[in-house]
Amino acid sequence: MESDIEKSPLIFKDYKNHQCIRKCDSRFPLTCEYNFTVEYYHTLSKACFNCPHNVTDCARPHCVVADGTKRGIITVNRMVPGPGIHICEGDTIVVNVHNKLEGSDGLSIHWHGLHQRNTPHMDGISMITQCAIPAHSSFQYKFKPDFPGTYFWHSHSGLQRMDGVFGALVIRQSDITEPHLELYDHDLPEHTIMINDWLAELAINRFAKYIHAFGDSTPASMLINGKGTFQAFTNVDNTTLYTPREMLSVEQGKRYRIRLISNGLLECPIQFSIDNHSLIIIATDGFPVQPITVQSLTVFAGERYDIVLHATQSVDNYWIRTRGEALCVFKKVHQEAILHYQGAEGNLPDLSTGYDTEIRSGKKLNPWDKAESENLIPVTRLVSLHENDKALSETPDKTVYMSMDFNKIDNYDFHDPMLNPSSAVESSSHTYLPQINYISSMLPPAPPLTQYKDIPKELICDSLNDDHNCSSEFCKCVHIKKVNLGDVVEFVIVNEGKTFEGNHPMHLHGYSYRVVGMDKLKRSTTLQEVKKLNEAGNISRNLNMSVKKDTVTVPNGGYTILRIHATNPGFWFFHCHIDFHVEEGMGIILQVGEISQMPKPPYNFPRCGNWKYTTHVKEETGCPVNSANSLHYAPMALLIFIYVILLLKDM
Repeated sequence: MESDIEKSPLIFKDYKNHQCIRKCDSRFPLTCEYNFTVEYYHTLSKACFNCPHNVTDCARPHCVVADGTKRGIITVNRMVPGPGIHICEGDTIVVNVHNKLEGSDGLSIHWHGLHQRNTPHMDGISMITQCAIPAHSSFQYKFKPDFPGTYFWHSHSGLQRMDGVFGALVIRQSDITEPHLELYDHDLPEHTIMINDWLAELAINRFAKYIHAFGDSTPASMLINGKGTFQAFTNVDNTTLYTPREMLSVEQGKRYRIRLISNGLLECPIQFSIDNHSLIIIATDGFPVQPITVQSLTVFAGERYDIVLHATQSVDNYWIRTRGEALCVFKKVHQEAILHYQGAEGNLPDLSTGYDTEIRSGKKLNPWDKAESENLIPVTRLVSLHENDKALSETPDKTVYMSMDFNKIDNYDFHDPMLNPSSAVESSSHTYLPQINYISSMLPPAPPLTQYKDIPKELICDSLNDDHNCSSEFCKCVHIKKVNLGDVVEFVIVNEGKTFEGNHPMHLHGYSYRVVGMDKLKRSTTLQEVKKLNEAGNISRNLNMSVKKDTVTVPNGGYTILRIHATNPGFWFFHCHIDFHVEEGMGIILQVGEISQMPKPPYNFPRCGNWKYTTHVKEETGCPVNSANSLHYAPMALLIFIYVILLLKDM
């Protein structure tokens, strides 16, 4: 039987024709309602009929082709990516999430990049801002976004994001308030591009193999808007064919705004470029910047960039290219989509594809693990169009140092050091823990935002404990860093890089920070070295119109410096956006303000946590006394009491 939510006439099943996709006018805000059904599914299911042998079958409803690899997935409304949310500034979002996952998997949906000011309970972080939505139940998210821009939504429970639970979230604004309106002719929902690396199996299978056995954490494929070519098929005439690529259509002579979103999953920053076309960057992570023209850019997991494309080339088809860096180098991971000029024939672009052909010369924005040069432009060179604010004060109220690295420490969760010490395992097979300040963060048994008193105090820590040497023994706790409401807080994040040349794109919930400093010092460094440089005044900061972001990388052997003005009270997760890293504990909870200063939860908000069977005080017979038994025996006791009184009266 359908619930009242499922029967609501306000829910539009065809999200491409949703009433909220319209020309924006701030005078007429809408409530935009969506229905998300989350379930286990499969690529190339029965709904795909004869795809890819009959390519038109690949476009059937409920057909998820991905890269042609047959594997289990998790979908929202049987789509990958899930339904895109496209609204206007001032609109209210309502999303009814129905958990239809078989078994007992809980889930929550996070609205990546939105600050949730006054609605922190809608941030969607299982066991931090809410309880996970239990299987066979539903939860309604309702909130009004703070700012226009390019965002996305995804599961924030376990590894579900890696299996398909993600989608675009774009908030447009009226023409009168759009700072870059004169730079483009079209801003269309179909020109939203989501890119991500992709596994050939359910993520939990790979994670278990990586942690407990001898698996790796390297993907072999990528998707562009949920599509790609990877798995080859043989046609009846023995020719080879693949599942279809994504295609973006443009008209020659027009200028288009493209909203690029990275749902990057593992340690695989993605280089993005379009053959024969330059990219004009006009915004990042929802906030506008002074336009800058490059030939390619690297997009780290969780980042977004708004790009203007001038369709001024000959009428033809051109490759849109993505190329994996870092760990994706080993398996030469790449993918292509097609930029199609209207009127061009249906042939593929002439230029060849392949990992080694994806390298693009010219200027690159946001390079991975490279020092700044004439053609390598870090994000700190982007100039924000947002006026200076208090976060850019000369001196912060509080400075928080955070060291990051892969540490070789026995983790009791992954193996028993008494039975399988690391000394008995080949060094090449040892699991190195991604940690912050040598601590593996754990999720609490109850959400601190709503049930702080239900968290055992011994589970909570604030960075290094005086009585623990976390650099030599395993430390795990609910890692909370508290700052005062109204503080200007500076984060000095150091990627020590002693073990691997890794990258860690750090995402902060509840805030967009100013990126005031970034540098790669050398192959490796230490927190102490960076702290010494900082205290000696040898680290420069840009405190004038510095770029606003919510996700940014920390160079290996270097540092990134971020600033916030802590005016949004709540418990906000600050974590690496590489899924395996955060699952292993690379995160910290930022507590802004006192509990009494935080917004109260909505009426009857779900609760959860530890439970232990207890009884009331026992009678001498040893039988437990509880309220139900007391009520059962009360009438008999009253009768006995009256009988005794009558006997005494007769005596």
